[in-house]
Amino acid sequence: MTESATQESVDVIVIGGGAVGENAAQYAIEGTDLTAVIVEGHLLGGECSYYACMPSKALLRPVDVTGLTDDLEGVVPTRLDRDGMLARRDSFVSDYDDSSQVEWAESAGIRVVRGHARLVGERSVRIEADDAAARTLTARHAVILATGSEPSIPSEFDGAHPWTSADATGVVETPESIAIVGGGVVACEAAVWLNALGSRVTLLVRGSGLLSGNEPFAGDTVLDGLRASGVEVVLDASVTKCTRSDAEDTGLGRVHGGPVHLETSAGTVDVAEVLVATGRTPRLRDVGLDAVGLSAGDVLHEKLPAWLHAVGDASGDVPLTHWGKYRARVIGARIKAAATGAPAPYEVENPPVPQVVFTQPQVAQTGLTEASARDRGIDVVTAEVPYNGAAGAALLRDTVSGKAKIVVDRETRCLVGATFAGPDAGEQLHAATIAITGKVPVHVLRHAVPSYPTVSELWLRLLEELPEQLRRAPE
Repeated sequence: MTESATQESVDVIVIGGGAVGENAAQYAIEGTDLTAVIVEGHLLGGECSYYACMPSKALLRPVDVTGLTDDLEGVVPTRLDRDGMLARRDSFVSDYDDSSQVEWAESAGIRVVRGHARLVGERSVRIEADDAAARTLTARHAVILATGSEPSIPSEFDGAHPWTSADATGVVETPESIAIVGGGVVACEAAVWLNALGSRVTLLVRGSGLLSGNEPFAGDTVLDGLRASGVEVVLDASVTKCTRSDAEDTGLGRVHGGPVHLETSAGTVDVAEVLVATGRTPRLRDVGLDAVGLSAGDVLHEKLPAWLHAVGDASGDVPLTHWGKYRARVIGARIKAAATGAPAPYEVENPPVPQVVFTQPQVAQTGLTEASARDRGIDVVTAEVPYNGAAGAALLRDTVSGKAKIVVDRETRCLVGATFAGPDAGEQLHAATIAITGKVPVHVLRHAVPSYPTVSELWLRLLEELPEQLRRAPE
């Protein structure tokens, strides 16, 4: 087949078939005669579906349930079934088979093309695959980069074949002992399920606390929970050297060789495996940016031509699946409106970014922390209460730890941030996100009556802690 025979035009090309790319393609064409192609070289559905959000939450839920029965009088404690946990994980990742995702894409009018895509000119993409001739697609309207991100592995681990988060969620062989390097969401969540599966877990944290960027009490609550469960947490511990015998890539979730020796600023650590969870980098290598006169920096600073868009982790935006999908929906709707001549879609300025950390207990945060709000020059007032300060929360377990906090703009009287750390904290978050997005002043929020006895009564406690003048309607 000649190169010229494999050239064609479509309306929208999406490079990367993760959840973000799927949303971008869907919203760019739905309800129209526009055409869209997603180019994906691996599994349609991406990191979230197979190696991150879905498998990690599938592993964490059984741990949460056993933790509940261990801390609730009147219930016989349950035990974990390792094989059952992994089978549940496998079911949620569809045994690493993306056929159902492909069926969904096709039902939405999106064509899936397998291969590696590179920009080769304005609105032009060349696709190469091992089992097919190269082809070139030209987009009439837009090309979207939704290539996601990849783990950032410090040079200290060169040649050691450390685990990444994909190995942790795809665990097949439970290492007898494991060091987890990092103190963020991935590190903390992985510590929970690997500890529950029977690994002796050592968490090596470069900083002085966990979950930096959250309210300090959130990290402190998770730290206490990890230590109570038997995880050894070492703070202010930077890894300076990693050595390992017989290191090799033995496959997803399998121990990658012999024992690991780590030298850190806090001493030496010897374990059977090491998981590096020190962040991720936008996957912008080898996507052909240079062919259109662009660099990775141009993508990250939004210096792109009108026909090219970046979304999700590839854009350098907040690396959360739900946020990437939201931004994909916004960008897809913009592209559709421009392509069809429809009015520009309604958008909200600076909506809050929510996040839940599924540790024991959970941490849920949306909008700004007190510190980040003050850094932006906002005159804030805060309210903070114990998580067991509401009867409904106190009923959840026999031991309820954590706090709840809201951050209010004194001038507008509106919520700008909220953090909950405690059992099932994630279920409290969307109310805060709605309040921030809708710019509901706190004197109005006081009239949203929480049901008794539920955890949502924390809202009543928090609002009562605000200064009395903020709880009155302005004159």
